[in-house]
Amino acid sequence: MGTTPSLTPGNFNGTSQYAGSLQNMINHEVAIASIPLNQLTQNLSSLQAEANEIGTLQSKFGAILTSIQSLTSASAGNSLAASASDSTVASVTLDSKSAISAGNYNLTVVDPGSASTTLSNSTLPTVSDPTTGSISSSSSFTLTVGASTFTVNPAQNTLDGLVQAINAAGAPVSASLVNLGPPSSPDYRLSLQSTALGAVPIQLNDGTDLLSSLTTGSPAQYQVNGQPSTPISSDSSTVTLAPGVTVDLLKAGQTTVSVSPSASAASNALSSFVAAYNAASAETGTNHGSAGGALTGQSLVFELEQSLRNLAGYSGGSGAVQSLADLGITFNDSSGTLSFDQNQFAGVSAAHPSDVAAFLGSGTGSGFLASATGVLNGLQDPTTGLFQAASATNQAQTTSDNQQITTTQDRITAMQASLVKQMTAADTLIAQLESQVSYFTTLFADQQNASKNGG
Repeated sequence: MGTTPSLTPGNFNGTSQYAGSLQNMINHEVAIASIPLNQLTQNLSSLQAEANEIGTLQSKFGAILTSIQSLTSASAGNSLAASASDSTVASVTLDSKSAISAGNYNLTVVDPGSASTTLSNSTLPTVSDPTTGSISSSSSFTLTVGASTFTVNPAQNTLDGLVQAINAAGAPVSASLVNLGPPSSPDYRLSLQSTALGAVPIQLNDGTDLLSSLTTGSPAQYQVNGQPSTPISSDSSTVTLAPGVTVDLLKAGQTTVSVSPSASAASNALSSFVAAYNAASAETGTNHGSAGGALTGQSLVFELEQSLRNLAGYSGGSGAVQSLADLGITFNDSSGTLSFDQNQFAGVSAAHPSDVAAFLGSGTGSGFLASATGVLNGLQDPTTGLFQAASATNQAQTTSDNQQITTTQDRITAMQASLVKQMTAADTLIAQLESQVSYFTTLFADQQNASKNGG
């Protein structure tokens, strides 16, 4: 941005009694020549304020586009929710990294399954304090789980140390302590439980078998949509019904597992849309009136406001949903803002899901989402968008003004140098004349004094 030039100290050093007047003449001429420069400088400040406001508005409308994209994703089923009609029979989990499809699954849990458990023999030494006592004096044990064996070497010869060593051995069992004695006479036993369901043999040996079978487990058994006729058997209570859809089998019984587009995701996206719309509306509103913002009176503001009206006034679809108002989004004429009733949306989504889907459509097909995407892309397109055009116009004017400022500054600098040169010559001549006047004045005075004194 250009700045008004100023005289460099020392450019003009007059010695005559008119030096101050000559300096004032230079300053006056420079000030007059600087009027266009000052106007250009002020215009640059206005252009910068306009550029900042264009950027702010573009960000506000970009937030609306982001909310529309989120709503498009939610409406396309990319945001799914899962539930079980009887959550005591099974619980369901979705894997967000998998390609999941919406659907319903009738799940019959024949047997949720159970793990095998063992307990240290009652004939072994009684352990009243597991931090100091143990069921064996051995420093090495062999753990057998199914057909696999593991070597267990406790760091301390205590029952606590043995439990820790078993859990760190990587065997498919979980070790814990169980007190089978009264409070006054504790009797801590070692308990092992298989991590897999089913009849899994478990034994710990220090030369003799240390464990007795407590319960023999059973595999989980279930059917999906009545198939197969012989229930599926699993050594885990967590099973996969479909890609990305897993359930935990909790008890015998029947439940319907449903995977469907998340109404909450769509509701959240609509809330974001309303918030972004209101923020953009408020920002455009600052550019009106005598005390309006940097873009007051410019066509960009009116075009943006028309775009907002197009978004809010969209109508289409059929049945129960033909406008945003049917989704719970209403427009306030006096404030120019939207409001959203999430309860109304939840109700219409549950009662008329197909009508909601038809009204919303998709970002590239039809419906509100396609219309809104088209409107907002027309504003945001980096090549042909309204914001790009406004920014390009602003930048072109800024460049032109900067060039004019440079040219004007150079002209003023040259004029100033010429004036200094001329005034310096004039001042030098005046000083010479003043010197001559002083000389002759002194000479005449001396002669007069000499005549008076008889010289």
